[in-house]
Amino acid sequence: MRVLMLGGTEFVGRAVTVAAQERGHEVTVFHRGSHAPPARVASLHGDRTAANGLAALADGTWDVVVDTWSHAPAAVRDAARTLAGRAGRYVYVSSRSVYPHPAPPGADEDAPLVEGSADETGEVDYARAKRGGELAAEREFGADRALLVRAGLILGPWENIGRLPWWLARAARGGDMLAPGPRDLGIQYIDCRDLAEWILDACEAGLSGPYNLVCPVGHATMGSLLEACVRLTGDRAVPRWTEPGAILAAGIEPWQHLPVWVPPGELHDTMHRSSVARAVAAGLRCRPVEETVADTWEWLRSIGGTAPQRPDRPPVGLDPALEAKVLAG
Repeated sequence: MRVLMLGGTEFVGRAVTVAAQERGHEVTVFHRGSHAPPARVASLHGDRTAANGLAALADGTWDVVVDTWSHAPAAVRDAARTLAGRAGRYVYVSSRSVYPHPAPPGADEDAPLVEGSADETGEVDYARAKRGGELAAEREFGADRALLVRAGLILGPWENIGRLPWWLARAARGGDMLAPGPRDLGIQYIDCRDLAEWILDACEAGLSGPYNLVCPVGHATMGSLLEACVRLTGDRAVPRWTEPGAILAAGIEPWQHLPVWVPPGELHDTMHRSSVARAVAAGLRCRPVEETVADTWEWLRSIGGTAPQRPDRPPVGLDPALEAKVLAG
């Protein structure tokens, strides 16, 4: 296949680019030039938010376009419109945030959706931005040529949000480590490489429409994630499993201060208990949590121990003084 990656220099875009290369596909990366793309790809420069910013895409044909855009949906609309006559399929990496909170356990792709517009040009919240991007892709390419990949929490090498890198750095620091319970609390996430492989499989199979993309319920828990972090960083930290009430009473924010974790209840059902039966039926395979943690730790050490940080996302993590206060009881 000839694959056009809109952005392909960081995290999910990079994972798709690398996976496509490994399969022998011909890959073109359209990017702003802020970061170097993987070696041996065709590189086109442009800023899709600028006037005439898509000029580099005026020529060329591709079998698949993959787009991870997370801001004003009009940027997806304009890119899709530019490419509709010269590309076979448009893959938009959306988000499960397009489902209103709270969502019931087991919610699938037929659950209600937030409002959105393909023509929004200004600041818009993340859920509406992703829904608008979906609508733009479907409008410009048609429902039969648009694949909507509703990813949940994404982890793995190249992460530029800081969630798994924060836990790895915390475990490497050692000592008593606040571990948010219950230990057997289930979590759903997708390794960026498994996401990339599924996207390419789906394109090769000619799939379209929406798919939830996270690991199945039961694949991992907070215990299996954090204990892998501790083990792979040298067993220097001692998890101190703490019940949710004590954590919340201390003013610790789920997800933000303690990445990945949300306490049992409606929010947890929304974030970590959705149905991925459609994606599994279409070939979704998820590697063990230990492999995701190990490879992320190896990557993190290879770049000096500090993960890149997207400028549009706030840093995550818990202040050590607050952690110590909670652990002291």
